[in-house]
Amino acid sequence: MNRWISVGAISAALAVALGAFGAHGLKDHVDAAQLENWRTGVLYHALHAIALVLYGLALERRAAKPWPAWCFLLGSTVFSATLYLMVLGAPRWLGAITPFGGTALIAGWIGFAVQAWPRGGADATRR
Repeated sequence: MNRWISVGAISAALAVALGAFGAHGLKDHVDAAQLENWRTGVLYHALHAIALVLYGLALERRAAKPWPAWCFLLGSTVFSATLYLMVLGAPRWLGAITPFGGTALIAGWIGFAVQAWPRGGADATRR
């Protein structure tokens, strides 16, 4: 099995744990806007954990350089971690870093799309 599948599964488990922490451990300690920021971090974290699993499965069908997976991992880490940290009291200037994570996520999806595009031959018949 591809390692990206394992990385995605571990990331998904962490997203579930952080979601539970937000729902149960933070709800009485932060305001509604902060809790919503936490939920946004968890949502993007979980979605891109699944993206890593899907990308790992795609790599089992077609060899490619795994830079989209690195974009998913780096992007979800930067995007979600900055939100998590700000909710936990880190300086608000971290919010200036959050869009870099989002940009990496977009790059990962574009890279995944380009690599998945049929190239002719046997792959073209799987459209």
